[in-house]
Amino acid sequence: MELWGGIECTINRLGDRYFNQVKRTGHDAREDDLTRCVELGIKTLRYPVLWESVAPDSLDEPDWSWTDKRLACLREGGVNTVAGLVHHGSGPRYTSLVDPGFDKKLARYARMVAERYPWIDRYTPVNEPLTTARFSGLYGHWYPHSSNPRAFKDALINQCRGVALAMHEIRRINPSAQLVQTEDLGKTYSTPTLAYQARFNNELRWLVWDLLGGKVTRHHRLWRWLTKGCNAKPGELLWFVDNPCPPDIIGVNHYITSERFLDERLERYPERFHGGNHRHRYADVEAARSLATPTGGLAPLLCEAWSRYRLPIAITEVHIDATRDDQLRWVAETWDAALAARRGGADVRAVTAWALFGLYDWNCLLTECRNYYEPGAFDIRGPRPRETAVGGFWRDLGRGNRPSHPVLATPGWWHREGRFYGPPAEAGGRTAPRPMWGTPVPDRPILISGATGTLGQAFARVCKRRGLSCHLLDRAELDIADPDSVRRAIETLRPWAVVNAAGYVRVDLAETDAEKCYRENTLGPEVLAGACQRAKVPLVVFSSDLVFDGLQREPYVESSDPRPLNVYGRSKAEAEARVLRRHPEALIIRTSSFFGPWDEHNFIALLLRHMRAKEPFLAANDLTVSPTYVPDLVNACLDLLIDRESGIWHLTNGEALTWEAFGSRAVRQAGLQPSLLRPCSTKSLNFSAPRPAYSAMRSERSLLMPGLDEAIDRYFRECEALAA
Repeated sequence: MELWGGIECTINRLGDRYFNQVKRTGHDAREDDLTRCVELGIKTLRYPVLWESVAPDSLDEPDWSWTDKRLACLREGGVNTVAGLVHHGSGPRYTSLVDPGFDKKLARYARMVAERYPWIDRYTPVNEPLTTARFSGLYGHWYPHSSNPRAFKDALINQCRGVALAMHEIRRINPSAQLVQTEDLGKTYSTPTLAYQARFNNELRWLVWDLLGGKVTRHHRLWRWLTKGCNAKPGELLWFVDNPCPPDIIGVNHYITSERFLDERLERYPERFHGGNHRHRYADVEAARSLATPTGGLAPLLCEAWSRYRLPIAITEVHIDATRDDQLRWVAETWDAALAARRGGADVRAVTAWALFGLYDWNCLLTECRNYYEPGAFDIRGPRPRETAVGGFWRDLGRGNRPSHPVLATPGWWHREGRFYGPPAEAGGRTAPRPMWGTPVPDRPILISGATGTLGQAFARVCKRRGLSCHLLDRAELDIADPDSVRRAIETLRPWAVVNAAGYVRVDLAETDAEKCYRENTLGPEVLAGACQRAKVPLVVFSSDLVFDGLQREPYVESSDPRPLNVYGRSKAEAEARVLRRHPEALIIRTSSFFGPWDEHNFIALLLRHMRAKEPFLAANDLTVSPTYVPDLVNACLDLLIDRESGIWHLTNGEALTWEAFGSRAVRQAGLQPSLLRPCSTKSLNFSAPRPAYSAMRSERSLLMPGLDEAIDRYFRECEALAA
């Protein structure tokens, strides 16, 4: 089975604005991205040769400079190209999905591409025509923002005619050119009451491939709906019977949201899922969030497609917005589904590592610019793309190896308890157990020290949410400064990673208790580093912004020289050096100024208690820090750990502000009056240990954490959920 790859390249239009994923991910400016793809072992790449980019103003004035360079690199690297001409777009400004001339203009552009690059032998003229027609013609998300069946029909017919005419023109230049026609292959399940709607949805998902194959005749199950409900003229539909253009390869896209469940019991589900048709009101939710018995997943859907068309199949998009462990689980499960379908007789040729360089704002269907980034095989939030564990996983699969990782010992969230919106339901249709990735690695935990501390408790909580086995140990079970205690814990528990969340945290008391501070903050991490190095176990330890002297007025980065002002800071700076000497592959996280929903003594919690009790609260206006939301910190640490990153990383929520400004921000977002928040000087707080006046941090390696405003909002939401 071949490993393909793909660059997320949507250019969607909202009103008069275009949103270009190739630009937003920076791929347009990084020529060495193609080398990265080759190094992953990708032999075929779904690549953008997009109409909107090449000829944005006129088909008479194309600019081929970017595509010339990129496609030449792919050809020289021995990578086959599946050229994408329109990807979820409405075309350039001189056309649109409902323009009667859209199809002929696309065909003309396709011929221009084929004439310029006659060696390209696979094309996807339009990606997911049905999905695009729904988003643009039925739901109003994208241009032309229509919400009626006729606009949907026009958008769908125009795109499919465009595909057929484009392939006709391409084959006049290259008769052997193949059509790889992609579409989302989801499936709908329902309660018995809504079985009729599920049947309709499950027939609709085939419509693009049926149209192109000339199968939509007067006897087709959707004929009446298309002609009566969508006002399609018989001639529009029968045109495809006279001009069939069946795919050479069925391109199956499948996401966790592709399988749906319809339920008329609206009270079970959040209001955002409520909808309906002319007969019933119902909730339309992800099957994974509602069905007690999981569906059979992708494998039976591939077999359905094979049985219906008997054409070769490629899984053309594999991606999930999730934590790194669940991303690995999704890739593993999809690969196994492809193998299972092949064993069942389906001609599945390839699986595609999609969104190799990630994507932006698909969590809101590209209707807003939220800057919400989802990494893929690479994470582009640094000076250069950083390969993630997902990239290494794909590389192994492409080489014919069966990669293993301890996180695969547990299933993805879509199989775990706690995934449901309400009481689990049973589907009206048949479901089957989904095959799970078999891993030879036994269930090995993450060992976490510091059971009584805020950070240790947070790691245990987040690990449980993520399905990561862990052991949280207190000092009686693991004394990190005692080599025998550390050795026994590692030999007994056989962890695949160690997170040191223990340590001495009393910054002011450390000035008179230096011996104990150094034992816990310096000697302990050093002992752990030596033991983990001998056992070949990854290690995470935590450092602090207090390793800096505060003399500069711009955020400190990982390469900034530590110059601590107090005993606590010196203990952390010395620990960094000792740990890296003992275990060069260790991961050292510098962070600061914690706030989180599971700690009632954090700065925001104390501040709000004073506000609500109408008591004044003092906050320094001459100490600049970088606040850190603990759940974000823990999730980022776990992702870096799974990626096997090492060295020093700065992780905060990325904003430099004083404690007083931080307090004002939190009070405003809580909807309270800040009159009781009183700014003060550091001197008036009578600290025993000197503090750096400026200890804000940013990362020169990668900006992995969300912004502070978003973090504060989630803090309040999480606190409300805990109180409910």
